[in-house]
Amino acid sequence: MTDGMSFALSDDQQLIRKSVAELAARFDDRYWMEKDLAHEFPTEFYQAIADGGWLGMTIPEEYGGHGLGITEATILLEEVSKSGGGMNAATAIHLSIFGMQPVVVHGSDELKARTLPRIVNGDLHVCFGVTEPGAGLDTSRITTFARRDGDHYVVNGRKVWISKAMESEKVLLLTRTTPYDEVTKKTDGMTLFLTDLDRDKVEIRPIKKLGRNAVTSNELFIDDLIVPVEDRVGEEGKGFQYLLDGLNPERMLIAAEALGLGRVSLDRAVTYAKEREVFDRPIGMNQGVAFPLADSLAHLDAAELVLRKATWLYDNGLPCGREANTAKYLCADAGFTAADRAVQTHGGMGYSEEYSVGRYFREARVMRIAPISQEMILNFLSSHTLGLPRSY
Repeated sequence: MTDGMSFALSDDQQLIRKSVAELAARFDDRYWMEKDLAHEFPTEFYQAIADGGWLGMTIPEEYGGHGLGITEATILLEEVSKSGGGMNAATAIHLSIFGMQPVVVHGSDELKARTLPRIVNGDLHVCFGVTEPGAGLDTSRITTFARRDGDHYVVNGRKVWISKAMESEKVLLLTRTTPYDEVTKKTDGMTLFLTDLDRDKVEIRPIKKLGRNAVTSNELFIDDLIVPVEDRVGEEGKGFQYLLDGLNPERMLIAAEALGLGRVSLDRAVTYAKEREVFDRPIGMNQGVAFPLADSLAHLDAAELVLRKATWLYDNGLPCGREANTAKYLCADAGFTAADRAVQTHGGMGYSEEYSVGRYFREARVMRIAPISQEMILNFLSSHTLGLPRSY
């Protein structure tokens, strides 16, 4: 535990920022435009990140990782997003960076030894199977069911909005092992597995969507998927509690990605505003152009400070729910507003694929919805922090 929070990044953290920025700069806006338009996974980028050893940042050293904290992970993902890769780049590696935390904390030694080293070297792609068509944000209402049968489980159900399922070998899958109406606490009776995404038992259908098209989002139709007991994470019935360990860090990672998108959007807007001349002067001379960009700078800076506080609290083992949620809320809004203003600054060209701000705009929009909506964050803050009665 350090004495107090410092706003300065350590030498190691600055080195991470610099190194990742240099690596990500090898993949320019044209690369990301082409991957997005072709709906093609950014394999070259993913491999470069893996080869650089970055996928194992938060995975313990005994499994080949670096054992670093969420602060370092957010620096990495902010830089990746800020490079112009945005959410296509971040989502390609996001789950490898921190999504395995429930396995790291609660998985058996055998499960960890079997999977974590492969996450670190980039060999193993994993997707995250929680959301369902009939459950949405109310995770306790999931109906995908795992029935125990001797030394294995048989799983049936549906999942939706599963990023990277097309590219993944395994799925971190949340199921019910006790029906909703048989549990005393509604979040009990759920079990988490890390298991093979058997294409013979799971039909994967990509969803056509507004943006971030280099990484698929999918519907999963699961019919009699056989899951060995060895693939269970921790105890039966405690899956939801295990997931909670990863929720605050996930808020922070998403916040960092939104922050990076806001930064690159603002950067592109400022460059264009200095160069583009209308009525014999650069458009950036006009306060109608300059002031919204300055306002976005102020909001991005403020959002970043809350994010820094959140990651510091988490890495020091302190409660951080309020800060993690606030960081996601503020970064998502500031990032989207900056992207929107970048499109506006570019005028008609902002709507063309030639300038990347339209892609940033599409990708920044999702940050206000996923992985949790802005409204649900306000629900959390109003009930948990302010102590107001719950509305749901």
